[in-house]
Parts: sequence; structure tokens; C-alpha cells
Amino acid sequence: MIDATPAVPAGLRRRTVRLRTLLLLLTAFGLVPLALIGAWGVRAALDHQRQTLERSMLSLSRALGSAVESELEGNMSALRTLSYAPSLARGDLPAFYALASDVVRSRPDWAGIILTDASGRLRFKTALPYGATDGRVIDPASLNEVIRSREPTVGTVARGQVQPAAVPVRIPVMVDGQLRYVLSAALKPDRMLAILRRQQVPAGWVVSIHERNDLRVARSVDHERTVGTALSPSTSALLRNAGLDGVGTSYTVDGQEVLTAFTRLPRYHWSVVVGAPTSLLKQMLWRGASVIAAGIVLSLLACVVAALAISRKIVKATSALQQQASRLGTGHPVQVVPNPIHELDEVGRALQTASDLRQDSERERTALLKSLQDALDRAREAGEAKDQFMAVLGHELRNPLAPMVTALDLMDVRDTAAFAREREILRRQVGHMKRLVDDLLDLSRITRGTLAIEKVPVNLATVVHSVLEATQPALKERAGTIAIDVDPEAWIVGDEARLVQVVTNLLNNALRFDPEGEIRVAVRVQDAHALLIVRDHGIGMTPEQTREVFTPFYQAPQPLVRSTGGLGLGLAIVRNIVELHGGNIAARSDGLGCGTTVELRLPAVASAAIPPPATTLPAAVTGRRVLVVDDNVDAAQTVSGLLSALGHDVQAVHHPYAALERFEQNPPEVAILDIGLPEMDGFALAQTLRRRHPHWPGQLVALTGYGAAADRARTREAGFAVHLTKPVDLAQLQQALEPVAPANESGAGQ
Repeated sequence: MIDATPAVPAGLRRRTVRLRTLLLLLTAFGLVPLALIGAWGVRAALDHQRQTLERSMLSLSRALGSAVESELEGNMSALRTLSYAPSLARGDLPAFYALASDVVRSRPDWAGIILTDASGRLRFKTALPYGATDGRVIDPASLNEVIRSREPTVGTVARGQVQPAAVPVRIPVMVDGQLRYVLSAALKPDRMLAILRRQQVPAGWVVSIHERNDLRVARSVDHERTVGTALSPSTSALLRNAGLDGVGTSYTVDGQEVLTAFTRLPRYHWSVVVGAPTSLLKQMLWRGASVIAAGIVLSLLACVVAALAISRKIVKATSALQQQASRLGTGHPVQVVPNPIHELDEVGRALQTASDLRQDSERERTALLKSLQDALDRAREAGEAKDQFMAVLGHELRNPLAPMVTALDLMDVRDTAAFAREREILRRQVGHMKRLVDDLLDLSRITRGTLAIEKVPVNLATVVHSVLEATQPALKERAGTIAIDVDPEAWIVGDEARLVQVVTNLLNNALRFDPEGEIRVAVRVQDAHALLIVRDHGIGMTPEQTREVFTPFYQAPQPLVRSTGGLGLGLAIVRNIVELHGGNIAARSDGLGCGTTVELRLPAVASAAIPPPATTLPAAVTGRRVLVVDDNVDAAQTVSGLLSALGHDVQAVHHPYAALERFEQNPPEVAILDIGLPEMDGFALAQTLRRRHPHWPGQLVALTGYGAAADRARTREAGFAVHLTKPVDLAQLQQALEPVAPANESGAGQ
């Protein structure tokens, strides 16, 4: 075989260089600038790490300063609340000593409470028995400062007679514009130490809190040994020569050099100092420099290794492209390495583009799924917010209903003859309002279609008359008449309040669309069904409208509909209520201008099967000593007036501290407590009463606007015998006052 390749003269042959040699030369030429850039980067990284450390220490000192200031403010606020106790205002120091002792037991961060008069004379210390005369006041300088300035202050750390080191927090107690007492709380340094220990600081750091005289209150290291000691001279000079915060170098009391960051609290003149040993800082900085330098060296070595590897990988490019093409076919992402061979690189680019397009489609699908999940999460959060809002709204609506119901009961007890019909109407309407408030708390069941209804015998004729009584003001203002034809034997089993809502809605619709003509309302029994028919002579409807009128949010296109407003939910709600009763409803009309007839059909029951009504009031339980505690003055007065009219010895107070004092003077047989009390809720008040009077034989009754199952469970756990939900009727209230109260929930709370 003869080689047809033309021979090239030796002088014209070009010298070739292996790819491996070219890559190694390129790496060598890149070493010098890379090393220079690396050295500059090491220096910049060291400076940046030091600045970052200083900012971190300063941020920590500021955060701790805010926490310390908040802690002092909280203790000051708690002490101020205690100073409002009625026993202190009237000068009943033994009772206030008992109250202060309870407060100290409930606050482990307080070593004790001290009361002095306006001249600085000690009246009592909770750390000593009441009446002890051998007590002395720690830090008298801060006490004199409060007496002189009439302003609260935080004193210096000191040790008492029987207690370890503490910091006095003092407030003036003013009565009629004059200083009557100075109330102080001895704050344990352990509370400030807990603030320090909650912070996750690096090992070797020292954090300390100092009071106004630069004496240590807490220290993260050697706390017990250093409490009450002064700052080191270098640290004291650093704080003295700077502003509210700063960073510098100083020495600890142990002689260790530290990088110090501090923050001062201008209101109380306290300071927070954070110290990091400079040895650790240098070690950290050099460690960072070593890591960066090692990274540069490793990068250079990687470049050399990569240069050697590239030459070997080129020969494998075709096989790699074939593998990536297979991955693209199976839907996996393609990872094509750029190739110096133009043709192979173009193939790789095409594969990469196809893979990117496929991955974009996957990312778009994932984004859509995520947006859908986010929308579901937002909807869930909105539902939870709605449930919470409905619970609070229901509670707030119950509060004004409670005195209304109780006032009606009180009128029934005092005079059973005067305004009997008017009271009956008011009681029926208030009862319907209470049911509607209960429905607000059960809105989630309504939206899920699981709304429960009561199953009691109801006379449909009575329902119609009730609706007519409630709509008398509106009927007097219209020109047309209402013709009533009802069968008094039309009995059904259902929920009277819901049926009143149904009839009211149908009658209002007739009045709305026929403001001047005659409206006919008929109730009759036919084929074991009770029929309610409402007929008007108004604007009428088309056949399409009669089919859609019971659809939620449907609005008829007539101008009258738009002028009268509405969301189109009334008839949809009516249909749901009727279906819950096992019935059906339909609308008929001969066309526009021909009026509308709505017919409601429900299963009827024989009147002979209806049991006689139960008596309204149970046998009265009289002669019990009752204490009513409610910050709503109207509710407290109406309940106490009703119980007094029934023969009970009733006292009403509006603050939990007043209730505690009444228990000390004359414990009642029954205590009716509101849950939403100021400063101390009903649960805390019940626990305090049980703790102070463990052998009290009486019973606790909860009277609250919250009626959910979780609320009733909390009242049981707190020791309440009965849970009453506002508004409460007379029968439930009488049952709650029986000498042997049930241990579980009352029916009022269910």
C-alpha cells in the first residue's frame, strides 16, 4: 500500500507542543498574580474578621443592654402594680404584708419586699416576721434619693441581714399628692445572671453587668466571687472616656488582656461589658489566615492537577457527550463540560440548551406547585385568624347581653305582672341574639355544612306570630296589609330560633319586593307535612330567576334589588336550614309584575305527642353568702341585684385584689368569678384563693363570655365547680348556687 499523503520538507514542518505542556505553562504563569492577590486577600480578611468581631461584640452588648433595661422596667412595673393594692392605700399594713409575701413567693427573682415610710423608717421586710424591729435598710442612699426626688430608682448592689447580695428597686407611693411610703423590691443578681446565660457566647468570653457605681451585678465567669466587686482600672477608664457604647482594649480583674465592648443604659446608669481575650482573637485571626493561605495553595495545586486532567479528558469527550445525550433522553439534568474542540463544544452546547429548556419547564411546574401550597397555607392562616376573631367577637358580644338577660330575670323576680308581655318579647329576642352569637363561634361548621340544630317540638303558628311581633315597627310604615291564616295545630320538630330566622327572611323579602300590596302568610297541615306559604303581589320573577333564587350570591337584575342592597345569601341560608329540618322550599311566579309565592314544606307531628312545657324556674335556693367578681360594673350589679332579690347575701367587687381582701374578712359560700379580670385573670385568682384557703368548703363558679370546650376544660383544671357562659338565665344561675354543686360542667356552658 502506497501512502498518498504528500511529503512535507523537513524545513517546513511546524513544531508541535503537547497539550499537557501548554496547560502546565499556563498554570505557571498564573501563579505569581494569584499569589499576590492571595496575600492581599489574607490581609483584607484579617482586618474584616477583626471588624466583624468588634461589631458582633458591640451588638451583643447592646442586645444585653436592652434585655437588662427591659428586665428593670418589668420589675419596676410589677412593683408599681403592687403599690396600687387597696390595703396599702388604706394603711392596712398587715394585710399588705401578707399580699407582698405572696408576691415574693410567686417571684423567685425577688429576695424580698421592703416598705418604708416617707421619713425612711422601716415598716416591714418580707424576709422578717411582721413587726420585727431589728431590720435595717440596705443602700440607704438610693432610699434617700427616692424620698428627695419622688422618682423611682434602682440602687446599688448590697447584702442584707439574712439575704445574699441584691439590688434594690424602689418606687414612691403617693397618696393625695403626698409621699406616703417607699416600696422596694430586692432583685436577686441571679436574674441578671440568667440573662447572660441565655446568650450563646464563644468559649473564653467574659460578659458582665454593672450597676450605677460600676459594681458587678452579674458575671458569666466566677459570678459568686465577683458579685459586688468593682471594674478593673483599665476597663473603668475605657468606660469613663467614651460615650454610651464603644470598643477598646482593657484588662480583666484577673489581669487578662481582652478586647472590650460596652453599652451604657442612660436611664439607670447601668452598663453591660463584653470581653473577648485578645489571645483567642489572635488565634482566630491566624487560623483564618491559615485557612485562606491553605485554600490558595490547594487552589494552585488543583490548577496543576486540572491541567493534567484536561489533556486526558479531551479524548473522552465523545464518550461523555454520548452519556449526556442518554441522560437527556431519560429526563435527567445534563452536565456538559466546555470542550476546546469546536465541533464537540457545539454538540455539548446543543445538549445543554435542550437540558436547560427541560429544567426550566420543571422549575416552572415546581414554582406553580409552591405558589399553590403558599396559597393553601395563607388560606389556612386566614381561617385560623377568622376563628380567633369570631371567638373574640363572640366573647365581646356576650358581655353586653349578660346584664340584659339578668336585668330581665331581676324584673321577673321583683314584679311578675308589670310589662309582662314586653319582657316576654325582650327575653325572646335576646335569646335569639344569644343563639346568633353562638353561631359566630361555630362558623367553621356552617362553612363545612355541619351546622347542628336543636330537635324540640315547635308550633309553626307561634313562630309566625313571633315574627310578626318583631316586625311590627316595619309593618306600621307600609301602606299594604298582611293577611294571616295559620293552623294552630301545625307542630314540627326543629329549632325555633332557626325557623324564626327562616320566616323573618321570607317575610322581609316579601316586604322588600312588594312595599304596598297585600301579603298573605298561611300555615296549614297537609299530608303529614306542615306548609308555610308566603305570597306577595310584587315585581315577580322569570322562570330562570325562580330556579336560581336559592343559589348563594345570586342577585336578581331588577333595579329594585340593586337599590335595596344585599349579598344574595338570605334565601340560600333559608334553604340550608329547611333541608336540615328534613324539608324543602320552592318559589313560583307567573312572570314579571305578577308577584311571587314561596312554599316551605316540613315534616309535621301530631299535637297529642307534644309534652307539656317544663316550669321556667327551679326551686329557689336562698340564704347563701355569695361574692360576685366582675370588672364589668353593669354585669356585676345586675347579677348581685338578682341574687339579692332571691334572698341571698351578695357582695360585688370589680378587682381581684378586692376579692382577696373580702375572702380574708368574710369568706363566702359561693364565689362567682369572671375570667377576663384585670391584672390577675379568673384562673390565677381561683388558684390564689385555693392556696390561701385550702380548707375553704365553698364552691367556685366561672361566669365568662368564652364558652368553647377548651375554655371549659381550663375552668375545670383551675378548680371551678361550674362553668356558666354569658348571658346566663335564672334557672342556670339558681342551679349553680345549690349547696352540692356538680363537679363537671354546667349545662350553661354547653
